Amino acid sequence: MRFLLLSLFGLLAACQSLPPPPAWQSPEGHDNPELGVIRDLRSGEQLTPAQLVERLAAEPRVLVGEQHDNPDHHALQLWLLQALEARRSQGSLLLEMLEPVQQAKVDAARNGPLPADLPAALAWQKNWDWALYGPIVRHALAQPYPLLAANLDRSEIKRIYMERPTLQGKLSTTEAVRGPLLEQIRESHCGMLPESQMPAMLAVQQQRDRRMAERLLAAPAPAMLFAGAYHVRRDLGVPLHLADLGKAEGNVVLILSEVGKPVERGSADYVWYTAALAPIDHCAGMREKMAPAR
Repeated sequence: MRFLLLSLFGLLAACQSLPPPPAWQSPEGHDNPELGVIRDLRSGEQLTPAQLVERLAAEPRVLVGEQHDNPDHHALQLWLLQALEARRSQGSLLLEMLEPVQQAKVDAARNGPLPADLPAALAWQKNWDWALYGPIVRHALAQPYPLLAANLDRSEIKRIYMERPTLQGKLSTTEAVRGPLLEQIRESHCGMLPESQMPAMLAVQQQRDRRMAERLLAAPAPAMLFAGAYHVRRDLGVPLHLADLGKAEGNVVLILSEVGKPVERGSADYVWYTAALAPIDHCAGMREKMAPAR
């Protein structure tokens, strides 16, 4: 009984010592009642940040889905990472934004003083905003656990695009998965991608998910993955590939989502609603490029 009481007091102390989540940076949605709400999508229960951290700390593999351009998502990722480090020994952090060809550069940065121009030293790709990802990378490089690439190399993507290898697995290959992914690819390309290219684009998307699953299974546990929300979705992404690889258990999915963009039950275990960026017509530039010359 005394041991149980001491454990409970220790747990309560840990919760009380948790620093508050960072203040919202994005300008929209501050009057939305869902702002800051954390929900267990399986039970509908609303959680505090401390309760979420305690639940995630017990899992071997934590998959966190982001909206790439939202600064609040990256600030929360760093906060979550640090909170979990305080509760257990972190095994590894994996990033969609890193490719295998960069791994040696990442390892070299971990084993010595950080270079003055860290993005250049890591061959960081410009399509990933360093201002958003830099704080996470710098923090991870200073920790005893490895920072690992979770994506495909560009050479692999080109080969997959040309050859379209057959994906092995019962869960990740169903039409219920392929159909929504194809629709998401159409939408993300503003409906301007030729239908002839769709199968190749789908192959690349799913092989990315398969690679992330493989890398998670090979990574020291407890492992944490930061990737786009579609990649980590339980009904479409990496968790299906983990199940196809024989590891359906021990995976928990948290999606960070802007208010006004509800996350449905079945696509994640938890959702944390954040402030939102101002709406942007991402397709305007593409439409302009595709418009016939006058």
